[in-house]
Amino acid sequence: MYGEAERGWALGRRALEHGAVPWLLAVALATAGPHAGHLPLWLSLLVASAMLWRVWLWQQRRPLPPRWSLALLVIAAVAAIGWQFGSLFGKDAGVAMLVLFMALKPLEMHSRRDALVVIMLGYFLLLTHYFYSQSIPTGLWLLAACTLLTGALLRLHGGAQPVIAIARQAGLLLLQALPFMLLLYLLFPRVTGPLWGLPQDAHAGLSGLPSQMSPGSISNLTLSGAIAFRSRFAGEIPEKADLYWRGPVFDEYDGVTWRGSRQRGTVPGPAPVIEARGPAHDYSSILEAHNQRWLLALDVPTRLPPDSSLTATLEARTREPLRIRSRFSFSSVLDYRANRIEAEASLQQALTLPAQGNPRARALASEWQSRPPAMIAEAALAVFRHENFHYTLRPPLLGADAIDEFLFDSRRGFCEHYASAFVFLMRAAGVPARVVAGYQGGEVNPVDGYLTVRQSDAHAWAEIWLADEGWLRVDPTAAVAPSRIEQGIVAALPAGEPLPGIIRLDADWMRDLRNRWEAANNTWNQWVLGYNPQRQREVLSRLGLPDPDWRSMTASLAVLCGLALLVVALWTLPRRRRDDPVERAWQRYCAQLERRGVTRAGWEGPLDFAQRVAREKPELAALTSEAAEHYAELRYGQSNGEQLRRLQQCVQRLPPQRREKV
Repeated sequence: MYGEAERGWALGRRALEHGAVPWLLAVALATAGPHAGHLPLWLSLLVASAMLWRVWLWQQRRPLPPRWSLALLVIAAVAAIGWQFGSLFGKDAGVAMLVLFMALKPLEMHSRRDALVVIMLGYFLLLTHYFYSQSIPTGLWLLAACTLLTGALLRLHGGAQPVIAIARQAGLLLLQALPFMLLLYLLFPRVTGPLWGLPQDAHAGLSGLPSQMSPGSISNLTLSGAIAFRSRFAGEIPEKADLYWRGPVFDEYDGVTWRGSRQRGTVPGPAPVIEARGPAHDYSSILEAHNQRWLLALDVPTRLPPDSSLTATLEARTREPLRIRSRFSFSSVLDYRANRIEAEASLQQALTLPAQGNPRARALASEWQSRPPAMIAEAALAVFRHENFHYTLRPPLLGADAIDEFLFDSRRGFCEHYASAFVFLMRAAGVPARVVAGYQGGEVNPVDGYLTVRQSDAHAWAEIWLADEGWLRVDPTAAVAPSRIEQGIVAALPAGEPLPGIIRLDADWMRDLRNRWEAANNTWNQWVLGYNPQRQREVLSRLGLPDPDWRSMTASLAVLCGLALLVVALWTLPRRRRDDPVERAWQRYCAQLERRGVTRAGWEGPLDFAQRVAREKPELAALTSEAAEHYAELRYGQSNGEQLRRLQQCVQRLPPQRREKV
């Protein structure tokens, strides 16, 4: 047995076959290449140069660079990564180093053991792609790359073979693993969070509504066609003009930026009092991760999902930031009265303005102070409605008195400009007001029936408080561009505005293709990426496990995996015995020796068996050693047709068995 172990170690240290190098370079390219979009340009160029250098060395059959030069290159590159990201820890820095190692390892790849390191690193590097994308194309690419990795492993140990044969064998191995993958997917106990701690920058790329609002913050978000959330209603979908999805509320203003009250997260306020004056709408929403606590409920929610609450400013909030795609169920009313009796501190907060700034806006508001609050709001809307204001994503930059410059000079702005200016005028005239950010509208996907709300639907509006009425929504954008509320942002903006192309699709076939693709992604998100503990309980209940816990799921997983292993074994083993000419030739040779009085034990390796034959049958020592060498090379080294033919000839070269005289 020690001889076999030593031979296995020697095979691992054996020089790498020249024909196996392209497979390993393809592995490095397939696993590291897609990360180019997330890496600094200098690192992508370094990785590409290292791979091209290795290809040139392989083509020219040149020696690999000395290890000391690679060590210096690694040290310099790692230091540059640390300088680029400010740390060597975290998602981006860690992925950058893995890609660097994958690119440089082939430059010191002398032996088969080095090649195994490249393949194992490739398997690990595949997982990191899900840090950046969990879409269907990413899953298909990783499946293809996994097949390539398995094929490279087969080429490394099986020697030169047709590419089609290697691909077929790799696909067969993955097909055999498919039952176990499905069983683990269905039955492995799910947790609500990751199994390990995520780095601090794991959620740095999440997009959504900002936690504060200044000119340009909403309009910049509108340039994205990404999906913010999807909603499915139990009944009829409300009219588009009524679809206001409430997010953060901003009631502090410093002259430039609107923010939420600093005391809102620290001092629990009274629960809001909502008086429904119309029917409730039940719906469920699938929210994309945005790393904030607000839930984007239809204005205004009356029933919330578990572990969430409604703040005094009518924001639906969770306990923790939303860092994974999640499903929530709500019930909302569109016609309501909220907080007809409001706390004095809240009203004072809704009247606060900076001590200085915007004198022209203050002067205009002072002219309205003698009017009733409702008439003041109407006067401000009349300014937007009748003056020469324009709705645009390209407003000019504003100075220190931003409200004055917008109202009296530029008169060009997006929803945040109009909401901000309206709330400023209301407060200056003595009417409590605040800014609300969220989304407005949405588009129904006819394929799956979900209402799709995109980042381009981001919107900001205002709320004013009136005695005996409570908080009322006022959307000054509707006074300037009513088509924005009734038909969507595409209808409100001129053709030259920089909206994402995905929401400007005019051809019916293109819209149909987009709807089908987004419906497929929605299914993928719900049943693959969104297979959380709740979804798992639903599926297992349908399969006959009404109240599954980790014990019953583990027992079921063990039993079913055992049955699957048995089925795969029964299917594979007879096929292997029938189709493996190497094993068949070796067994024939051993059977001939058994007739001559030397029986090979089941645990006995070919080299150890050859040594025992040399002791017991010296006349067969040379031939048996040759046959064992061929078999070991075919089974554990590089196989080829010539060696198989020589092993088969060893069987034919056995001397005839002598018959003993009686």
